[in-house]
Amino acid sequence: MVPTNEADLQNSRGNSKDVFSASLSLPLTLTFPQSPPPTIRDVNSAIQQAHPSFYISRQKSSKALSDDSAILFSAAGDAELTVGDLGPQVQWRTVFLVEYAGPLIIHPLIYHLLRLVYGVDVEHSALQKLVYAMVMINFVKRELETMFIHQFSHATMRFKNIFKNSAHYYLLSGLLLAYDVYRPAFSAPAVAGTWHDGSFLGIAWAVWGFAQLSNFRTHLTTRALRPAGTMTRAVPMGYGFSWPFNLAFPNYFFDLLGWGTVWAMSGSWAVGLFLAVSGGQMVLWAQKKHAAYKREFGDKYPRGRKALFPWIL
Repeated sequence: MVPTNEADLQNSRGNSKDVFSASLSLPLTLTFPQSPPPTIRDVNSAIQQAHPSFYISRQKSSKALSDDSAILFSAAGDAELTVGDLGPQVQWRTVFLVEYAGPLIIHPLIYHLLRLVYGVDVEHSALQKLVYAMVMINFVKRELETMFIHQFSHATMRFKNIFKNSAHYYLLSGLLLAYDVYRPAFSAPAVAGTWHDGSFLGIAWAVWGFAQLSNFRTHLTTRALRPAGTMTRAVPMGYGFSWPFNLAFPNYFFDLLGWGTVWAMSGSWAVGLFLAVSGGQMVLWAQKKHAAYKREFGDKYPRGRKALFPWIL
């Protein structure tokens, strides 16, 4: 057989189950006990053991079979399984850490090197100082949550996608946002006496802080729903989920509330663009996951629960 980018795995007859691969440089025979029948995970592990570079997270089984699915054999004792190569993988935790590092690097550079960036000295306004603090706290919080709070339903993603994912944060919430907000038009002399400089900033700081703490609280709730090392899920309940808003994804809602506050406080087009793009993506994610929750939990899922926005969507 001619080697291809896919592996055709076929069970042979007899007292043991033999699996052949046509995607690798040479045909490969794997032997499994007669009973119990091997699962997809067993086959994936055996392939990785024989060819370490074709590790489990690079393998994709035909028909999107779960790792715990048993291989079903015909009455004649035959079965065929196709395994595709997803290419080099990177851990989701690493992806998140790399994504969030962008704004943490870009904002300090622009904030502290104003003459180099704009060609003039800029006296930071209270607005600029507050936005800078909000951005840095938000992304430090995300990094810490990634390291210590979040659990991931999928261990890895394609390595090449890390560049696309990172561009969202490096460009929108990093370069564009920092360049617009820290420019001379938002400096202390420019905003003096306007609504960008006054008691409104204190109100915005309070609302933003509420959003960040609420977002963190919902992340703690979702972490408790899935025991470490398992794929078990339960219906999320508690603050944000059950009350006061009855939402499937209050973490998205509170994140948007936080960035919406930054936009309302600054009026920056760059903040508005980041908010719009992020919000659009979160709407799609929330609707898709909300539908999955309904299918999975059926009558056990709370009636009237919305996906993202209270009483609306």
